[in-house]
Amino acid sequence: MTDSIMSKAATMEIPINSNGDTGTLPEDDSLEQAAKLQWSLDEKVGSSRGTRDLQQVMVSGPNLNETSIVSGGYGGTAEGIIPTSSIKGSNMHHSSSNLSMTAEEATRGVAVEKLESVRKWGLNTYKCTKQMISERFGRGSRTVDLELEAQIEVLRDTKRKYENVLRLARALTNHFYNMVQTQHALGDTFADLSQKSPELRDEFGYNAETQKLLCKNGENLLGAVNFFVSSINTLVNKTMEDTLMTIKLYENARLEFDAYRSDLEELSMGPRDAVAMARIEAAQQQYQVHKEKYERLRSDVTIKLKFLEENKVKVMHKQLLLFHNAISAYFAGNQQQLEQTLNQFNIKLRPPGADKPSWLEEQ
Repeated sequence: MTDSIMSKAATMEIPINSNGDTGTLPEDDSLEQAAKLQWSLDEKVGSSRGTRDLQQVMVSGPNLNETSIVSGGYGGTAEGIIPTSSIKGSNMHHSSSNLSMTAEEATRGVAVEKLESVRKWGLNTYKCTKQMISERFGRGSRTVDLELEAQIEVLRDTKRKYENVLRLARALTNHFYNMVQTQHALGDTFADLSQKSPELRDEFGYNAETQKLLCKNGENLLGAVNFFVSSINTLVNKTMEDTLMTIKLYENARLEFDAYRSDLEELSMGPRDAVAMARIEAAQQQYQVHKEKYERLRSDVTIKLKFLEENKVKVMHKQLLLFHNAISAYFAGNQQQLEQTLNQFNIKLRPPGADKPSWLEEQ
């Protein structure tokens, strides 16, 4: 209404009388009254709105979330007003969405990587199983190194025989330990009876001394045999077992190599279109990778077999010499030679106060 009145006032023609004073027209009175009416209405509305805003501020305080940023200067239009709450909400929503997208991408990447590793494992297992079945039924070819296979078979047979030696040596140690314990108890009994039987003191005394001497020599022999058992156990269950673990890895690599070799041969015999050539190229790469792995492990097995043979000869030469000298000296009753044997191989016996099952604890 105000805009229409002001536009009407701007376009009216103001008449001037002869003295230069403006003339009064009926339209002037109506225009002035309309303007005054509009002004009074604006004041009432403004005063009532200002009263409500002041009361709200006094009661609850200003709301920072409803603060507005005005662009375009004082008196600008409402189009330049940007609520700060909308800015904060948009920034927080944008950052949270970026974080959620980053976490989702990371999770998706890990999942894709796991699926790819599972797929490769499944494909490799399928190829190796197929190759194993083909070899077992005589339909597939197998890469064979005759010299290396013979050495591996000799090692497995040697390990079985050495395990039997170890089992028998442990049984001998156990039985001999029980005999030494019996001799020790018998010597104590003879010594006690020598004190309580005056008429047989000399006879009980001789036997007590003999049993004590045999017990001492038996403990020395147990020390030598126990050292022999410990060395054989290290050779069989550590050195040989380590070489056999490398042999197992070599045999698995050989199976994979033959599986991918057979796969490449089958693809090479098929069509030569674009898809087939891509598969052949991928199979060629996998074949080369497994070939290098197979050759590397074959070299490792050859080197380990050589060092194992040298170590076995050195260890067994020393241990067999120890076992022979200790057994011979003990049953010959040569206490001095038995003690020299222990000193020669740097064997330290446990102190007399130690627990008697000490020889078995080290097995």
